[in-house]
Amino acid sequence: MSDKPITVDPELNTDNPARDDYQSETTSVASSTYRWLIENGRRYQTMRENKYWSPADEQQFESLEAGHAVAIVMDFDKPNPLFQAPNILDVGTGSGLWAIDVADMLPETTVRGVDLFPPPAAWVSPNCILEVDDVLQEWTWTEPFDFIHLRIMLGSFGVDEWKVVYKKCYDSLKPGGWIEQLELDAHLETDDNSLPQGSLAATWGDNTFGCAERADRRIDTLNTMRASIEQAGFIDIHERDYKWPIGAWAKEKHFKEAGALNYNMWSSGIEGWGMWYLTKFGEPSLWSRDQVFTYVGKIRWELKNPRVHCYQRA
Repeated sequence: MSDKPITVDPELNTDNPARDDYQSETTSVASSTYRWLIENGRRYQTMRENKYWSPADEQQFESLEAGHAVAIVMDFDKPNPLFQAPNILDVGTGSGLWAIDVADMLPETTVRGVDLFPPPAAWVSPNCILEVDDVLQEWTWTEPFDFIHLRIMLGSFGVDEWKVVYKKCYDSLKPGGWIEQLELDAHLETDDNSLPQGSLAATWGDNTFGCAERADRRIDTLNTMRASIEQAGFIDIHERDYKWPIGAWAKEKHFKEAGALNYNMWSSGIEGWGMWYLTKFGEPSLWSRDQVFTYVGKIRWELKNPRVHCYQRA
Protein backbone atom coordinates (compact mmCIF):
# COMPACT_ATOMS: atom_id res chain seq x y z
CA MET A 1 0.00 0.00 0.00
CA SER A 2 1.28 3.47 -0.81
CA ASP A 3 1.79 6.19 1.80
CA LYS A 4 -0.99 8.35 0.37
CA PRO A 5 -3.78 9.44 2.74
CA ILE A 6 -6.95 7.38 3.02
CA THR A 7 -9.92 9.35 1.70
CA VAL A 8 -12.34 10.51 4.40
CA ASP A 9 -16.04 9.84 3.90
CA PRO A 10 -17.65 13.31 4.13
CA GLU A 11 -20.97 11.83 5.27
CA LEU A 12 -19.28 10.41 8.38
CA ASN A 13 -17.47 13.64 9.21
CA THR A 14 -20.38 14.64 11.42
CA ASP A 15 -21.52 14.33 15.00
CA ASN A 16 -24.71 12.50 13.96
CA PRO A 17 -25.04 9.54 16.38
CA ALA A 18 -26.77 7.52 13.68
CA ARG A 19 -23.35 7.23 12.03
CA ASP A 20 -21.98 5.17 14.93
CA ASP A 21 -23.41 1.79 13.85
CA TYR A 22 -19.93 0.42 13.32
CA GLN A 23 -19.20 0.66 17.05
CA SER A 24 -21.69 -2.09 17.98
CA GLU A 25 -20.42 -4.96 20.12
CA THR A 26 -19.16 -8.15 18.48
CA THR A 27 -19.95 -11.65 19.63
CA SER A 28 -17.53 -13.18 22.12
CA VAL A 29 -15.96 -16.59 21.51
CA ALA A 30 -16.21 -19.46 23.95
CA SER A 31 -13.44 -20.14 26.49
CA SER A 32 -11.50 -23.34 27.20
CA THR A 33 -10.60 -24.93 30.52
CA TYR A 34 -6.96 -24.53 31.56
CA ARG A 35 -4.80 -23.38 34.49
CA TRP A 36 -5.14 -19.61 34.64
CA LEU A 37 -3.95 -16.62 36.62
CA ILE A 38 -6.69 -14.09 37.42
CA GLU A 39 -5.35 -10.55 37.85
CA ASN A 40 -7.19 -7.22 37.68
CA GLY A 41 -10.28 -9.09 36.59
CA ARG A 42 -8.55 -10.57 33.53
CA ARG A 43 -7.42 -14.16 32.86
CA TYR A 44 -3.79 -14.87 31.91
CA GLN A 45 -1.90 -18.02 30.92
CA THR A 46 0.46 -19.51 33.51
CA MET A 47 3.04 -21.24 31.31
CA ARG A 48 5.17 -18.08 31.45
CA GLU A 49 3.60 -16.39 34.48
CA ASN A 50 4.09 -12.60 34.64
CA LYS A 51 6.14 -12.65 31.45
CA TYR A 52 3.45 -12.20 28.82
CA TRP A 53 1.22 -9.16 28.76
CA SER A 54 -1.82 -10.49 26.88
CA PRO A 55 -4.90 -11.79 28.69
CA ALA A 56 -6.27 -15.13 27.50
CA ASP A 57 -9.99 -14.64 27.97
CA GLU A 58 -13.14 -14.14 25.92
CA GLN A 59 -12.70 -10.36 25.64
CA GLN A 60 -9.17 -10.65 24.25
CA PHE A 61 -10.10 -13.47 21.88
CA GLU A 62 -12.84 -11.16 20.57
CA SER A 63 -10.17 -8.58 19.76
CA LEU A 64 -8.09 -11.23 17.97
CA GLU A 65 -11.09 -12.24 15.88
CA ALA A 66 -11.54 -8.64 14.76
CA GLY A 67 -7.84 -8.26 13.98
CA HIS A 68 -7.92 -11.41 11.87
CA ALA A 69 -10.85 -9.99 9.90
CA VAL A 70 -9.08 -6.63 9.38
CA ALA A 71 -6.04 -8.38 7.90
CA ILE A 72 -8.23 -10.26 5.42
CA VAL A 73 -10.12 -7.12 4.38
CA MET A 74 -6.92 -5.13 3.92
CA ASP A 75 -5.70 -7.77 1.45
CA PHE A 76 -9.02 -7.93 -0.38
CA ASP A 77 -7.23 -7.59 -3.74
CA LYS A 78 -5.08 -10.70 -3.23
CA PRO A 79 -6.12 -14.08 -4.69
CA ASN A 80 -5.25 -15.53 -1.28
CA PRO A 81 -5.69 -13.00 1.58
CA LEU A 82 -4.55 -15.40 4.31
CA PHE A 83 -0.89 -15.53 3.37
CA GLN A 84 1.40 -14.53 0.54
CA ALA A 85 3.88 -17.39 0.60
CA PRO A 86 3.69 -21.16 0.07
CA ASN A 87 2.69 -23.88 3.11
CA ILE A 88 2.59 -24.40 7.89
CA LEU A 89 3.22 -23.54 11.41
CA ASP A 90 1.33 -20.66 12.99
CA VAL A 91 3.44 -19.33 15.87
CA GLY A 92 1.39 -17.42 18.45
CA THR A 93 -1.87 -18.68 16.97
CA GLY A 94 -3.99 -16.78 19.53
CA SER A 95 -7.64 -17.60 18.86
CA GLY A 96 -6.55 -20.07 16.15
CA LEU A 97 -8.61 -18.40 13.41
CA TRP A 98 -5.79 -18.02 10.91
CA ALA A 99 -4.70 -21.66 11.27
CA ILE A 100 -8.31 -22.86 11.05
CA ASP A 101 -9.03 -20.80 7.93
CA VAL A 102 -5.87 -21.98 6.16
CA ALA A 103 -6.62 -25.61 7.06
CA ASP A 104 -10.13 -25.23 5.62
CA MET A 105 -8.73 -23.69 2.44
CA LEU A 106 -6.01 -26.35 2.03
CA PRO A 107 -7.56 -29.67 3.16
CA GLU A 108 -4.54 -31.69 2.02
CA THR A 109 -2.16 -29.67 4.22
CA THR A 110 -1.45 -30.17 7.92
CA VAL A 111 -1.61 -26.81 9.70
CA ARG A 112 -0.28 -26.50 13.25
CA GLY A 113 -1.06 -23.56 15.52
CA VAL A 114 0.85 -23.10 18.76
CA ASP A 115 0.46 -20.69 21.66
CA LEU A 116 0.88 -20.42 25.43
CA PHE A 117 -2.85 -20.84 25.99
CA PRO A 118 -5.46 -23.07 24.32
CA PRO A 119 -7.48 -21.39 21.57
CA PRO A 120 -11.24 -21.26 22.21
CA ALA A 121 -12.21 -23.09 19.02
CA ALA A 122 -14.87 -25.74 19.70
CA TRP A 123 -14.24 -27.59 16.42
CA VAL A 124 -11.45 -27.61 13.85
CA SER A 125 -10.97 -29.57 10.65
CA PRO A 126 -8.94 -32.81 10.96
CA ASN A 127 -5.91 -31.27 9.24
CA CYS A 128 -5.65 -28.43 11.81
CA ILE A 129 -3.77 -29.17 15.04
CA LEU A 130 -3.84 -26.56 17.82
CA GLU A 131 -1.20 -27.05 20.50
CA VAL A 132 -0.18 -25.42 23.80
CA ASP A 133 3.57 -24.95 24.07
CA ASP A 134 6.28 -22.35 24.64
CA VAL A 135 8.19 -21.74 21.41
CA LEU A 136 11.21 -20.56 23.40
CA GLN A 137 11.70 -24.17 24.51
CA GLU A 138 12.97 -27.01 22.31
CA TRP A 139 10.84 -27.59 19.22
CA THR A 140 9.77 -31.23 19.04
CA TRP A 141 8.11 -31.26 15.62
CA THR A 142 9.94 -33.83 13.55
CA GLU A 143 9.07 -32.67 10.04
CA PRO A 144 10.37 -29.34 8.66
CA PHE A 145 7.81 -26.78 7.53
CA ASP A 146 7.23 -25.14 4.17
CA PHE A 147 5.87 -21.99 5.75
CA ILE A 148 5.91 -20.41 9.23
CA HIS A 149 3.48 -17.61 10.05
CA LEU A 150 3.58 -15.01 12.85
CA ARG A 151 1.03 -12.25 13.38
CA ILE A 152 0.68 -9.45 15.96
CA MET A 153 3.38 -10.84 18.26
CA LEU A 154 4.65 -7.47 19.54
CA GLY A 155 5.55 -7.67 23.21
CA SER A 156 5.71 -11.46 23.21
CA PHE A 157 9.49 -11.70 23.63
CA GLY A 158 12.53 -9.76 24.75
CA VAL A 159 15.22 -8.81 22.24
CA ASP A 160 17.34 -11.92 22.87
CA GLU A 161 14.26 -14.15 22.90
CA TRP A 162 13.25 -12.88 19.45
CA LYS A 163 16.68 -13.99 18.20
CA VAL A 164 15.95 -17.48 19.55
CA VAL A 165 12.52 -17.61 17.88
CA TYR A 166 13.76 -16.48 14.46
CA LYS A 167 16.67 -18.93 14.60
CA LYS A 168 14.28 -21.77 15.45
CA CYS A 169 12.07 -20.73 12.53
CA TYR A 170 15.05 -20.69 10.17
CA ASP A 171 16.28 -24.11 11.32
CA SER A 172 12.78 -25.63 11.07
CA LEU A 173 12.04 -24.66 7.48
CA LYS A 174 12.62 -26.78 4.40
CA PRO A 175 15.11 -25.38 1.87
CA GLY A 176 13.24 -22.68 -0.01
CA GLY A 177 10.67 -22.33 2.79
CA TRP A 178 9.18 -19.01 3.88
CA ILE A 179 8.51 -17.06 7.04
CA GLU A 180 5.84 -14.35 7.06
CA GLN A 181 5.17 -11.86 9.84
CA LEU A 182 2.52 -9.14 10.20
CA GLU A 183 2.90 -6.59 13.00
CA LEU A 184 1.19 -3.37 14.10
CA ASP A 185 2.46 -0.08 15.49
CA ALA A 186 0.83 0.97 18.76
CA HIS A 187 1.08 4.66 17.83
CA LEU A 188 -2.04 6.30 16.44
CA GLU A 189 -1.51 8.56 13.43
CA THR A 190 -3.57 10.79 11.17
CA ASP A 191 -2.83 12.42 7.81
CA ASP A 192 -5.00 15.45 8.56
CA ASN A 193 -4.08 16.26 12.19
CA SER A 194 -7.61 15.32 13.24
CA LEU A 195 -6.36 13.70 16.48
CA PRO A 196 -5.88 16.55 18.98
CA GLN A 197 -2.46 16.63 20.62
CA GLY A 198 -4.08 16.94 24.04
CA SER A 199 -6.18 13.81 23.61
CA LEU A 200 -5.50 10.66 25.62
CA ALA A 201 -5.45 8.61 22.42
CA ALA A 202 -2.40 10.61 21.34
CA THR A 203 -0.56 9.43 24.48
CA TRP A 204 -1.30 5.72 24.02
CA GLY A 205 1.68 4.83 21.83
CA ASP A 206 4.36 6.52 23.96
CA ASN A 207 2.80 5.23 27.19
CA THR A 208 2.77 1.61 26.09
CA PHE A 209 6.16 1.85 24.35
CA GLY A 210 7.69 3.12 27.60
CA CYS A 211 6.10 0.38 29.70
CA ALA A 212 7.19 -2.29 27.23
CA GLU A 213 10.76 -0.98 27.26
CA ARG A 214 10.88 -1.15 31.07
CA ALA A 215 9.39 -4.67 30.96
CA ASP A 216 12.01 -5.83 28.43
CA ARG A 217 9.07 -6.65 26.15
CA ARG A 218 9.57 -4.01 23.49
CA ILE A 219 6.67 -3.48 21.11
CA ASP A 220 8.58 -1.85 18.26
CA THR A 221 8.57 -5.18 16.38
CA LEU A 222 7.20 -3.55 13.22
CA ASN A 223 10.40 -1.50 12.99
CA THR A 224 12.90 -4.18 14.04
CA MET A 225 11.66 -7.42 12.52
CA ARG A 226 13.29 -7.05 9.10
CA ALA A 227 16.78 -6.68 10.57
CA SER A 228 16.14 -9.52 13.03
CA ILE A 229 14.88 -11.83 10.29
CA GLU A 230 17.92 -11.04 8.15
CA GLN A 231 20.21 -11.68 11.13
CA ALA A 232 18.70 -15.16 11.51
CA GLY A 233 19.87 -15.98 7.96
CA PHE A 234 16.81 -15.34 5.82
CA ILE A 235 17.23 -13.84 2.34
CA ASP A 236 14.95 -12.50 -0.41
CA ILE A 237 12.94 -10.43 2.09
CA HIS A 238 9.88 -8.50 0.90
CA GLU A 239 7.92 -5.82 2.76
CA ARG A 240 4.41 -4.45 2.29
CA ASP A 241 3.28 -1.36 4.20
CA TYR A 242 -0.29 -0.83 5.37
CA LYS A 243 -2.40 1.78 7.07
CA TRP A 244 -5.12 0.15 9.18
CA PRO A 245 -7.88 2.76 9.74
CA ILE A 246 -9.60 2.80 13.14
CA GLY A 247 -13.28 3.53 12.64
CA ALA A 248 -15.47 3.60 9.52
CA TRP A 249 -14.44 7.11 8.50
CA ALA A 250 -12.85 6.23 5.14
CA LYS A 251 -14.63 6.73 1.82
CA GLU A 252 -13.29 3.61 0.09
CA LYS A 253 -15.46 0.55 0.81
CA HIS A 254 -12.69 -1.84 1.89
CA PHE A 255 -11.05 0.79 4.13
CA LYS A 256 -14.45 1.55 5.68
CA GLU A 257 -15.06 -2.13 6.42
CA ALA A 258 -11.54 -2.63 7.74
CA GLY A 259 -11.86 0.47 9.92
CA ALA A 260 -15.13 -0.69 11.46
CA LEU A 261 -13.56 -4.06 12.29
CA ASN A 262 -10.41 -2.41 13.62
CA TYR A 263 -12.46 -0.20 15.92
CA ASN A 264 -13.99 -3.38 17.34
CA MET A 265 -10.49 -4.82 17.78
CA TRP A 266 -9.44 -1.71 19.69
CA SER A 267 -12.65 -1.49 21.70
CA SER A 268 -12.42 -5.08 22.93
CA GLY A 269 -8.62 -5.28 23.05
CA ILE A 270 -7.28 -2.03 24.48
CA GLU A 271 -7.97 -2.86 28.11
CA GLY A 272 -6.05 -6.13 27.79
CA TRP A 273 -3.23 -4.45 25.85
CA GLY A 274 -2.66 -1.91 28.60
CA MET A 275 -3.60 -3.60 31.89
CA TRP A 276 -0.48 -5.71 32.41
CA TYR A 277 1.94 -3.02 31.22
CA LEU A 278 0.44 -0.07 33.08
CA THR A 279 -0.20 -1.84 36.41
CA LYS A 280 3.33 -3.29 36.47
CA PHE A 281 5.46 -0.71 34.62
CA GLY A 282 3.41 2.49 34.44
CA GLU A 283 4.88 5.91 35.22
CA PRO A 284 5.29 8.06 37.22
CA SER A 285 4.02 5.29 39.51
CA LEU A 286 2.27 1.99 38.90
CA TRP A 287 -1.31 2.47 37.75
CA SER A 288 -4.32 1.00 39.53
CA ARG A 289 -6.86 -1.17 37.78
CA ASP A 290 -9.41 1.66 37.98
CA GLN A 291 -6.95 4.12 36.43
CA VAL A 292 -6.47 1.77 33.48
CA PHE A 293 -10.25 1.35 33.11
CA THR A 294 -10.72 5.12 33.03
CA TYR A 295 -7.82 5.70 30.63
CA VAL A 296 -8.84 3.11 28.04
CA GLY A 297 -12.50 4.06 28.37
CA LYS A 298 -11.71 7.65 27.43
CA ILE A 299 -9.54 6.50 24.51
CA ARG A 300 -12.41 4.33 23.23
CA TRP A 301 -14.67 7.37 23.41
CA GLU A 302 -12.20 9.55 21.50
CA LEU A 303 -11.80 6.93 18.77
CA LYS A 304 -15.59 6.77 18.33
CA ASN A 305 -15.59 10.35 17.03
CA PRO A 306 -15.99 10.10 13.22
CA ARG A 307 -14.11 13.38 12.88
CA VAL A 308 -10.96 11.68 14.19
CA HIS A 309 -9.34 9.87 11.25
CA CYS A 310 -6.86 7.63 13.05
CA TYR A 311 -4.92 4.72 11.63
CA GLN A 312 -2.05 2.52 12.73
CA ARG A 313 0.81 1.31 10.61
CA ALA A 314 1.22 -2.37 9.81
